Amino acid sequence: MSRDGLDRVARDKEETLVWLRRISGDLATATIQRLEETLPWYAGMPPARRSAVGLVAQAGITSFTQWVEDPAQTPAIASDIFAAAPRELLRSVSLTQTLQLVRVTVEVMEERVAGRSKSVREAMLLYSREVAFAAADVYARAAEARGLWDARLEALVVDSILTGEADEELPSRIAALGWHGHGEVAVLVGTTPPQFDVDQVRRTARKLGVDVLIGVQGSRLVLVLGRAELPARGGDDTTELPFTEIAKRLEPGFGSGHLVLGPPVAALVDAGQSARAALAGFAVARAWRNAPRPVEADDLLPERALAGDAVAKQTLVDRVYRPLQAHSTDLVATLWSYLDNGRSLEATARELYVHPNTVRYRLKRVSEVIGWDATGPREALILQTALILGSIGTDATRRRGAAGRRPVAPR
Repeated sequence: MSRDGLDRVARDKEETLVWLRRISGDLATATIQRLEETLPWYAGMPPARRSAVGLVAQAGITSFTQWVEDPAQTPAIASDIFAAAPRELLRSVSLTQTLQLVRVTVEVMEERVAGRSKSVREAMLLYSREVAFAAADVYARAAEARGLWDARLEALVVDSILTGEADEELPSRIAALGWHGHGEVAVLVGTTPPQFDVDQVRRTARKLGVDVLIGVQGSRLVLVLGRAELPARGGDDTTELPFTEIAKRLEPGFGSGHLVLGPPVAALVDAGQSARAALAGFAVARAWRNAPRPVEADDLLPERALAGDAVAKQTLVDRVYRPLQAHSTDLVATLWSYLDNGRSLEATARELYVHPNTVRYRLKRVSEVIGWDATGPREALILQTALILGSIGTDATRRRGAAGRRPVAPR
């Protein structure tokens, strides 16, 4: 291009810049007016937030003038547009609304500016593209930061549940995570797979009608499951699935090894009870050679009791020994004899001097009273452990009572 041509281009550019600076105020006013007319969400915003959005639009118009003057500054100028908005605006204006804001601003500028020359129109289109990308980048960074914060907060909540160190802030932390669970909660403990797909676990949980908190603690993976109210989809209403079935459906998300489900509790704030049982069961699950996967923590009560779990010991006494004692001493005697004689009806009948049918009847009553059948090998172990613990506790109580009675001096 000749020198005259270069000079003419420079003059046109300078005149365009002067013109853009002169009409920038009118452009900002027209943009705000168009926003109020076309975007209902903008008109319904509080005045302070509307003002913040207006600042963003004004910054975009001003930055366009700077970009026309020096297109090489595109990345910095586009990012500076959103620096004018307060941080709270990201929480109240979505990415979709931000793109609507950019579109309206570009439309107004095209109507007022594009008619000046073809070069200005092309510059407007290029600049609007850069602004859209800059907006997407701002929201992507915010989403990434929020995701990292949520992950740390979720790990903190799960750790508080496992340790039982719930404080007054736990409900607010749970609410901040968007927990939609209601009613019963159970804790599922297993091993962490080599490639853990957390998104797949969350998707499966949603389909099963439960909300989930996930904690990865080295080789141990902990899921806190709570029933969530989800809209029914046709006939596929899975909101009432028992936790045992839910655990089976979630089992593929865990690594190899044992998988233990704690007992259901009334609410998330009580999840520590389920967590303690699940952790205690997970620690001793290898002692049951044929333990199913998943296995309920209460099915591991004998192993937990032998390992010193006070809760398991008390549970066995409360569920087995005391109900049988309260119902009939004959049931306790029959159960003791049956288990001591290798679960032989004839040997038990001979020891008790009763008919074998009487033994059968009493064992049936035992099953009706406590819900466990002594004729099965696994349940026999549970019942025998409960009888031993109950007898030890009874003897200890009797000795303490005898020691507490003072001898009466003779008159």
